[in-house]
Amino acid sequence: MNALELKNLSKVYKRKIRAVDNLSIEVPESSVLGLVGPNGAGKSTIMNILAGLLNKTEGKITILGQHIHKGDYEYKRKVGFVLEEPHYIEKLTVREYLHFCGAMYELKPHEINNRTEELLSFFRLEEKASSWIENCSTGMKKKVSLAAALIHQPQLLILDEPLEGIDPLSARQIKDNIRLMTENGITVVISSHQLDTIERFCDEVAIINNGKLIYQAKMDDIREMVESNSYSSLEELFVELVSEHDNGQTQKLSWL
Repeated sequence: MNALELKNLSKVYKRKIRAVDNLSIEVPESSVLGLVGPNGAGKSTIMNILAGLLNKTEGKITILGQHIHKGDYEYKRKVGFVLEEPHYIEKLTVREYLHFCGAMYELKPHEINNRTEELLSFFRLEEKASSWIENCSTGMKKKVSLAAALIHQPQLLILDEPLEGIDPLSARQIKDNIRLMTENGITVVISSHQLDTIERFCDEVAIINNGKLIYQAKMDDIREMVESNSYSSLEELFVELVSEHDNGQTQKLSWL
């Protein structure tokens, strides 16, 4: 069974700008899909549509077996989101914010308290627990977003640049634990510009450009291509595919 299915998904903004163009992707349960593409490819638009912050123009979305329509929100009880530009209640402390998120998911008081303290420890946020979120650094805020996305034990994680601004030690710990989550049945969709992370971390990769899916394959197949010297890395494959999709155009500075 697929945890997420996008079928012929499109998003057209004003002036007929197609941010997502007839895109279809399937993500099997208990897997990690890496969504990659150049800036402006449509990755964050897809994530915001899944989060219900944007309305799709066309297409069909199925999350955990449920067809998602405009105005639906019940599915979010089973999904954790970390968006590129998350919104916080910045006048709450870190601990208060996690308590608020737990209450929104209707967790029991003892679950909220226990999970909050465990998440504060896991993300090394104990010293910031009593600080207002508005006074936290970008990296600390990203950790708070990840903690809030995990507090209700979701079945699906939608992560848009989740490791951006996070120190290497914490990033490694987060990746190890996300992999552990997939072993326990959780599905992860992660968007990142860190191709080396995607290459080592994901089961499958989908490359999009100009809102279109231009390539999708299992990482094992890509590793075989690397071993056979077809490509030296996912980065080389990515650059070649995107360049071909853009008709091989490479800009150069006139004075170089």
